[in-house]
Amino acid sequence: MTTSPPAIKPGDVRTRAEIRQELGGSPQGGICPSDPKRTVVLFSDVNSGAQYGYRDGWLAEEDDLGAIFTYTGAGTHGNQTFGGLYGKGNSAVLDHAARGRTLHLFIAEGKVPGSGARTHRYVGPFKVDERKPYDLRQALDENGTDRSVIVFRLRPIDEVYRDDAHILPRASATKPIFVRAREATRLARAQRRQRRQQRNLTPEDIVAQRRDDLSESYEDSLSAEGHSVGHLQVEVKDKTATLLSDLYDESDNTLYETAGSTSREAIRAALAQLLDISRYLRSMEHSQPLRLMVLSPELPDADIRELLEEHDVGVIYRNESGGFSEFQGARRTPGPSEALPIPCAGCPALSR
Repeated sequence: MTTSPPAIKPGDVRTRAEIRQELGGSPQGGICPSDPKRTVVLFSDVNSGAQYGYRDGWLAEEDDLGAIFTYTGAGTHGNQTFGGLYGKGNSAVLDHAARGRTLHLFIAEGKVPGSGARTHRYVGPFKVDERKPYDLRQALDENGTDRSVIVFRLRPIDEVYRDDAHILPRASATKPIFVRAREATRLARAQRRQRRQQRNLTPEDIVAQRRDDLSESYEDSLSAEGHSVGHLQVEVKDKTATLLSDLYDESDNTLYETAGSTSREAIRAALAQLLDISRYLRSMEHSQPLRLMVLSPELPDADIRELLEEHDVGVIYRNESGGFSEFQGARRTPGPSEALPIPCAGCPALSR
């Protein structure tokens, strides 16, 4: 049995009407699900997104699994979510695989000569990154107000069209940005829980659920004490990828990374994330020195605590009463070649 080749191939330019005939979708909108075609058609315009505080495009840096195209979710004002009118489109992207749909990405190209009809270039078929489907980042909305946006991480699943013009611009300077996004973050966690409930849980799901529950519970605890809690996004000079922390307490300048278990692998992953991000935060102006903490479901054993102590990293852990306790080992004495960070008047302040 033979199958017909697809009518639209990566690199082809089509009008939206032609795209709808082949892949389904709708006459307008950026995220267009189609039940009959079993697709979600995505439209991006790398030139117009800036007015809404974002820009879609390829990351210049590939990770161990390959290339990533970042695509910003729907919603031009207020925090983007997975609920409500615009959230339905975001949910369609996130859950496309569970609903048996394929993502198809198009980028605005121009207009049909002598006509007002816009044209779009087909990039190719994609899927949401299973390991990390999306990031929550801070951006400005159409009214110039700070808000949280959903940035999907899309992976090619076949041949795709790539143009250097669609690579994200590299950051001109390193810039940490504090993001208050409790509502959006809680909705994202709730969405992840719902997705897990729809399938048989794997060991990875259980650990991920534990991380979400632990992060949310401790965030609630800090907020109840009057702390200003969110997360940090760090734009790194000459890079297109953005680093994101798990939790950041602005009130006492503490960076947290959550571990889903006390295994060496889980703690080591949290430690690596803390050390990576903290390199870019040491010069932030703050009334208190930067502290690094692993958030753990229980107190790790002595060997793991020694590993953390070696890097001046403490532990916040669930105690027997269900609350949280802190373990902070003795800080190391800097060696002759080690210099403690010294605040300076010219150092960049934490951006808002």
